[in-house]
Amino acid sequence: MTEASYQLGIRQPLYGLLVNAMTMEQVLEEAAQHAADRSRFLIGVVNAAKIVKLRKDALLRESLLVPDVVLADGQAVVWASRLLGHPLPERVAGIDLFERLLALADDERRSVYFLGARQEVLEAMVERVRSRYPKLVIAGYRDGYFPSDESAAVAAAIEATGADMLFLGMTTPKKEIFLAEHGESLGVPIQHGVGGSFDILAGITKRAPERWQRMGLEWAYRLLQEPRRLFARYASTNAAFIALTVRERFRPTAPYRLTGASAEQED
Repeated sequence: MTEASYQLGIRQPLYGLLVNAMTMEQVLEEAAQHAADRSRFLIGVVNAAKIVKLRKDALLRESLLVPDVVLADGQAVVWASRLLGHPLPERVAGIDLFERLLALADDERRSVYFLGARQEVLEAMVERVRSRYPKLVIAGYRDGYFPSDESAAVAAAIEATGADMLFLGMTTPKKEIFLAEHGESLGVPIQHGVGGSFDILAGITKRAPERWQRMGLEWAYRLLQEPRRLFARYASTNAAFIALTVRERFRPTAPYRLTGASAEQED
């Protein structure tokens, strides 16, 4: 946590992580305070797939120990938290938070930087953002297709813009690793990895209807759109998450610690 941390709420122990029990409004209030005094507010999010993956992915696991807050991006995580006796108040979906932060930037005339996606998707999204949020300032943007040995140069370019908010539309764990490695040096107060949200704001991908979202079935809506590509992935991930949750009920995972990216969790 940064020295300028505010009221971050209860941190619930779940699957070896500490997940902040915060509502959307609490997160936005926190972000506004950090933007005002330009102290870092690094936001991490977890869903069922990420929780399953981090058990074998040391880089992903370590990157989720660095953020100032870790939020439940998936409804399955909220339901599991209640079953496990460490309840979270609500889902704070990454894309919803992304849009609310853009609205905050618009209201306060703050500057934003976008990193990620293909160039054509990025440009389409930027045009939509300019139209929808005319008072925010776009400090810069670039695609997310750069080799790891160029990440320091990308970070330096972002720092030079003096942006108030950074949004990363890159895949897991690339975005988490970038923020874990460079978050402190960026000089950008609000840092949020938003995954595939750039595609949604660009109009490339359609988001699930609100009813599906409330039922925690966004994954099923995506599956209907791309069954061949996603069926095996979702089937294995969902089964693994259910099995892991049953295990957590009787044998909770010991808290993960920052020990270096190659370290393995001892069960």
